[in-house]
Amino acid sequence: MNLMANLYASGENIFAVAPMIDWTDRHCRMLHRQFTRRALLYTEMVVADAAIHGKREKILGFDAEEHPVALQLGGSDPSKLAQAAAIGEAMGYKEINLNVGCPSDRVQSGAFGACLMQTPEIVAACIDAMKQAVAIPVTVKCRIGVDDQDTQAALDDLTGRVFAAGADALWVHARKAWLKGLSPKENREIPPLDYDRVYRLKQDNPAKFIGINGGIQSLAEAERHLQHVDGVMVGRAAYQDPLLLLDVDRRIYGEPTVSPTIEGIIDHMCAYSDTHIARGGRLSHVTRHMVGMFHGAPGARRWRQMLSTEANRVDADSSVIRRAYEGIGNAAAEAA
Repeated sequence: MNLMANLYASGENIFAVAPMIDWTDRHCRMLHRQFTRRALLYTEMVVADAAIHGKREKILGFDAEEHPVALQLGGSDPSKLAQAAAIGEAMGYKEINLNVGCPSDRVQSGAFGACLMQTPEIVAACIDAMKQAVAIPVTVKCRIGVDDQDTQAALDDLTGRVFAAGADALWVHARKAWLKGLSPKENREIPPLDYDRVYRLKQDNPAKFIGINGGIQSLAEAERHLQHVDGVMVGRAAYQDPLLLLDVDRRIYGEPTVSPTIEGIIDHMCAYSDTHIARGGRLSHVTRHMVGMFHGAPGARRWRQMLSTEANRVDADSSVIRRAYEGIGNAAAEAA
């Protein structure tokens, strides 16, 4: 039994950083891993066809230091998803997650993502195929419903089918998705959150892993949710203010370790950035995920400016990060 299978079966709470398109790439995950050794990290959604036919290192490559890291797949063809899942397992991912929650035009045109809430039998077939293809956990991330669905009936139906097909966990974004009339951004904000619906789902499935996602802004909120469900997944809040992750290991996992130092994190990301540049990358590929690091702190505006401008120069290297961080220290000293 692998790391994630052990974790899902152990009854231990799980804290995860949500898969976010255009955000949770390998550089973002490397940054987040510096704040927490234990949180489960997810890739951006990768469409099954891209995993099968695309440039695998570019699309699926990651550093072993990112573990535990899960691959989120998008699609609705069981055979393709099974093939993509096997590729992900061979590359070293610890979990395969099926996206049943994204409402973007792209997924609607392909009839997957949140559209699959309307065809739970297809979701179950996909899970069954992936479970037969891999030995690592296969999980689902969904909404509580879409459009005019009755969330009680729709979510119960989906839940019963995916667990019967062998799913190891269900992560639920506690909002409906509206497939017509709302943009993906609006679908993350306008439909009201219904945490109680997810709590009831857990009460009705006490032996199954149920995790919650949507609108969670702090570790204090995460701790309150964990009184009702098995896992908490935080998205935009963790991306926009990565320091939120700094105390995850102690507060969520009960580890008596000292939190990482900001200086150590800066040093690591500087070394990582220079290695990425030496391989032909750009500093901005890394620093775009670091812009929110000092949200609300003295000097944060200057930090954002430097990482948004100087880091975009073709010849930029890690010295930009170091100079920006010196500005944080100077601003803090002036404010003291």
